[in-house]
Amino acid sequence: MSQLTVVLPFALPIPEFAPDLVRSLQAPALSALLSRTSSRQRVALNDAVRALPHEQWLAQALGLTDSGRPAWAAAAMRAFGIQPEVGTWFIVNPIHIEIARTHLMMGDPRYLGLSDAESRALFETALPYFEEAGHALVYGDPKTWFMRADDWAGLDTATPEAALGMDLTDWMPSGERAAAFRRLQNEVQILWHTHPVNAAREARRLPPVNAFWAWGAAEASRLPAPNSPKLAAFDAGGVMNAIAAERPADLAQFAASAGGETILYCASAAPYAVGADWGGWVAQLQQLEAALFAPILDALKTRRSGIGQVRLLLSHRDALAEFTTTALAQRAFWRRISLDSLL
Repeated sequence: MSQLTVVLPFALPIPEFAPDLVRSLQAPALSALLSRTSSRQRVALNDAVRALPHEQWLAQALGLTDSGRPAWAAAAMRAFGIQPEVGTWFIVNPIHIEIARTHLMMGDPRYLGLSDAESRALFETALPYFEEAGHALVYGDPKTWFMRADDWAGLDTATPEAALGMDLTDWMPSGERAAAFRRLQNEVQILWHTHPVNAAREARRLPPVNAFWAWGAAEASRLPAPNSPKLAAFDAGGVMNAIAAERPADLAQFAASAGGETILYCASAAPYAVGADWGGWVAQLQQLEAALFAPILDALKTRRSGIGQVRLLLSHRDALAEFTTTALAQRAFWRRISLDSLL
C-alpha cells in the first residue's frame, strides 16, 4: 500500500489564535482528512535540537540527521551539482541582521531579493577570509553557499527557520569552536559593511546583506537513507527545494498520480504565519483546500492514484501534529467532520 505524506509547516494554528482561524476556514476536504482518521498523535520533539518541528521530522524521515540536528549540507551540495570533498560541510546563507529595540533579529531570507551578481560579488570578497581561516567556501546559488570546516564539526547550530524572528543571542552557534565562528563572522561583517553591493541595495531601499548563517553540517559522504521516501517540494525554496526529487507545478495532478512512499513538502502557508499575516494564512489554506486537500481526498476515496494511505503533518514553532487516514477510515460516516483537531 503506497503512502503519501504531506508536510505542511506552519499550517497548525498557534493556540491563542486557533479558535478564530478555524472558524474562518471553510475546508471540508481538510476536515475529512483530519477527522476520519485511522490514527492521530502529537509527535514528540527533541527540545535540545535547534530546528523547527517539521525540520526535525523531515531530517529523521530522510535519514539526514547528526545528533538529531538536520545534516543536509552534503545532500544539498549534490543537488546543486557539487561533489563535496572529504570533510565536514556547512550550508552558509547570506542574511540581513536587523537591530530591534532590545536585540538582534534575522530578516526573513525569503524577502532578501539577492541577485546572482550581488551574491557572487559578496562571495568573492569574503572568500579570502574563509580560506585564511582554513575553510573552503563554495558557491551554490545566490542564497546558498557551502563551507568546509572540519574542526567545526561539533558546532551546535540552528536552522535559519528556527532562528527567524527570535533574539539571535540565543540562536548563534555554540560549542567549543563558537569563538572562531564569531571571529570570522565579525571579519566578514566589517568587509560587507561598506561593500558597493550593500551601498547600492540601500539606495534601492533593500536590506543590506550584513552577515551569514552557517548550519546543516554533514560529512561529505552523507546521503539520504537508502529506503527513504521520495521527496517532492512545492512553494519551498532554499535547501528543501534543492534536495527534492520532484517539484510539482500542479498539486492536483501530483495528488492524482502520486505513488510509492512519497513526502510532499508544501510550505505555502509558512510565510504568512511567520509574518503574522493571519488573513493571508486563511486565504492560503483556502487555496490549498481546492488545489491539494480535495484532490487528495478524491484520490484516496476512488483509489485512482494508487494511494492507500495519507498522512498529514501540520506544525507551528512548538508542535507537530500527525493525522493518518485511509479509504476505509473515510467511510466512517458517523464521525462528524470538522477542524476541531486543529485547536
